[in-house]
Amino acid sequence: MPQEGKQEKQFFQALRDVFVGARVEGESGFVNLMGIKTRYYENGVFPRLKKDIDEALKPFPEFREELFDRLYNFFKRYFSESGSVYFRFTPPHEHVYEKVYTDDRDVALFWKTHILYYVKTDRLFRSMAVEVDGFRFFFDVSALEHKRANEKRTLVYAFKERQGDGTLALSVAYSERGRQTDLAGIRRAIKEALGLSRYTSQVPSEETLERAFRLFERQSEVDYFINKDARRFLQEQFNLWLYQYVFEPEEQQGTVWTERRVRQLQVLKEIAYRIIDFIGQFEEELVRVWNKPKFVLGSHYVITLDRIAGREGGMEVLERLLAHPGMAAQVEEWRELGMVGEDFTPEQVWVTDLMGKRLHERYQYLPLDTKHFPDPEMAIIALFDHLDQELDGWLVHSENYQALNTLLPKFRERVKTVYIDPPYNTGNDDFIYNDRFRHSSWLTMMENRLRLAREWMREDGAIFVNIDDTEQAHLKKLLELVFGDQNFLENFVWNNTATPPSLSRISRRNVEYILAFRKTAQMTELLGRPGEGNDAPLLNRGNPLRTICLPPKSVRFLIPDGRYMAGNRKRVRLIKDVEVVDGTNVTPLYLECESKWTQETIEQEVQRGTLFLIKSEDFSIRYLRSSQEWIPPDKYIDPQFLSRKAGVPTNESARKELEEMGVDFPSYPKPLGLALFFVRSAVNKEGFVLDFFAGSGTTGHAVINLNREDGGRRRYILVEVNDYFHTVLLPRIKKVVFSDKWRDGKAQPEGKGISHFVKYFRLEQYEEVLRRAHYQDDEAPLFVQDDPYTQYVFLRDPKMLDNAETGERVMEVNLERNEIRVDLSKLYPDIDLAESLSCLTGKWIRRIHPAQDDPTRPGRVEFEDGTAVDLQNPPWERVKPLIWW
Repeated sequence: MPQEGKQEKQFFQALRDVFVGARVEGESGFVNLMGIKTRYYENGVFPRLKKDIDEALKPFPEFREELFDRLYNFFKRYFSESGSVYFRFTPPHEHVYEKVYTDDRDVALFWKTHILYYVKTDRLFRSMAVEVDGFRFFFDVSALEHKRANEKRTLVYAFKERQGDGTLALSVAYSERGRQTDLAGIRRAIKEALGLSRYTSQVPSEETLERAFRLFERQSEVDYFINKDARRFLQEQFNLWLYQYVFEPEEQQGTVWTERRVRQLQVLKEIAYRIIDFIGQFEEELVRVWNKPKFVLGSHYVITLDRIAGREGGMEVLERLLAHPGMAAQVEEWRELGMVGEDFTPEQVWVTDLMGKRLHERYQYLPLDTKHFPDPEMAIIALFDHLDQELDGWLVHSENYQALNTLLPKFRERVKTVYIDPPYNTGNDDFIYNDRFRHSSWLTMMENRLRLAREWMREDGAIFVNIDDTEQAHLKKLLELVFGDQNFLENFVWNNTATPPSLSRISRRNVEYILAFRKTAQMTELLGRPGEGNDAPLLNRGNPLRTICLPPKSVRFLIPDGRYMAGNRKRVRLIKDVEVVDGTNVTPLYLECESKWTQETIEQEVQRGTLFLIKSEDFSIRYLRSSQEWIPPDKYIDPQFLSRKAGVPTNESARKELEEMGVDFPSYPKPLGLALFFVRSAVNKEGFVLDFFAGSGTTGHAVINLNREDGGRRRYILVEVNDYFHTVLLPRIKKVVFSDKWRDGKAQPEGKGISHFVKYFRLEQYEEVLRRAHYQDDEAPLFVQDDPYTQYVFLRDPKMLDNAETGERVMEVNLERNEIRVDLSKLYPDIDLAESLSCLTGKWIRRIHPAQDDPTRPGRVEFEDGTAVDLQNPPWERVKPLIWW
């Protein structure tokens, strides 16, 4: 047995780190998988690899140290502390990567990470002791459940125990639903542990505790990536490396290329490729889990009372709901949301007069949340014969890559407009980054999601992305890569603040940008063609809320003598009444025209077919030379015209809008006027709008308001990962549906509601799959082909056929009856299988039928194409992609 040298020991230690990554404490699916990965390596690959190397080196033992030195120098460049495989380290003197990867300036933007899926950025927490102000603290992270995705979550501390040597032990956890550290509670617990009746110097102050927390939190942050094709990537890099560092003439002067030397290098390549094959298998397994379609969980609906009462049999269902025990919780929610007063009772929703019994006009748009009515929820759903077609929106609580990937079959090429406000990567935003790869991490995160979003868009669709100076230049290049530089529409600019400039800055950063791209050339303008009449949205200066389109020869104009407006404009008056969009008649309607336009000129233009777009409330007239022309929007969006009645929309006004509604949002919302501007500009009365950085729900608010205004049927899909999905986004949607007028968190009597029906749910997450997936934990892995490198080492693992957390079997095989039965409730208790299958297959749900033996549970789903699936005993082939990969 050859003696293990320094280079060999160094290589095998580095190789172990490759598979394990840095040691991480706590609980997570990723940590679980790393444990399995470690055992595969230590019990299967490592012994076999040493044996194969020893055998390969028998003809030339003098090559042993060089072999391990070469292997170590190659592999150390590609593995991060998180175990991710990518360009982690490229020494400045090694130019091979520049030659290969910087020929194309676009790829050079993030050439280190463009081959990756971005998962999250998290800290590599380890239990540790710190001393502050004479106190010794021990932070225990053994039970810390790591972040599921890249959601914004803070750490929460709690007192655990006082150890024998006087050390104060604190447990560490991530915050859930806004939970915060209770400093006073920690001090009280320490006082009680010391047996003190009052606070003394033996109890650390709040300031001391906070300093200890800051010291603990100075642990390193890492980016978690998954390589899309690690095997090909490493093989390609090895071939380049081998050429440059072994065969390059200037580094190998005097080398005699004997047959023995060539065979040595062949051994080097064979061993390297075996290692790469095995590394590639694990990375491919992570890719499978990452891209696995995810289960839809915890589904519920928000539906206004009128939508229930208006269906056949709906009045009876509504009567049952009003008498249901869950109505007490529903009424309390309505009170908390500011929709009804303390004296409200369910009976008040009805009015009885000569016309019979009907809903009270004031309460007909109260939003009922079916989570309060688990038993009669199926009765509500069963009222609708084309369920998905009836929905006005979908709210998805999920990491957005998983949502875009899982829901893609259902919404592929259906979305007219994507409007997003991603994290700006400013350092004090919702997104945490590793300083070393800040831009590349951000770009990788965005690239992964933008490519999927493009698949959601119609051929005539457009995307609008908010950004500021930090990433604006990088983002434009990235969007050109994804959508094509020929599909760039505009880089809009708007004032984001009304506050005075800071004297500490050289220039005042008071603008943000909205980058606009179309999917293809079929999207020819940012507003409907004038020939579409009143359905044509108008993107221009002025108030576009009351816009009409006059067909040729329908009106005549009169110019009063010598009356000029400011800016060398004449005031023109219509002789004929004009009906505007909201149904009112305006007589007379004054317009502004260029001074060169005489009555004769106007009549000539009418004869030529020129269309006149007229806006009421003394805003300017715009005209089009032909029905095939349109009005281009201004690059600089003057906020004065975005929301004339609400004032100038800025980041400050956006906060005020939420405050008036009684919604407390912890981050930076976008003003409603801005979202209205762009949704209106690209969507006629019908069309889907997608926002996968939904935040507080501004995009959904805009869609609802526009539909309320013009009776349109725009629909929205909002995706948000953070906990404020339930505390901000969902309550905001409910409030907007009930009324468009709010003050101090209360709905105003003059407010208008809207009929609405929206579904909300959460998605299974990557981390949850890793926690539940069952990988064998044997001491010695079984290699069927006696080859641990190229065989699929996870072939015999049950994955989600068993639940690794509980040990319960999800799938049972009955050989005698030749059938497979699947009990998905063993994985999650709240699976919405109908929606999961709809997303998986792309088939829209027509109707969900109650189970025959229990009408409170779904029994069968019928899709729009006429196919149906038994939800109580689903066929194995239908659910297989969800639990086996």
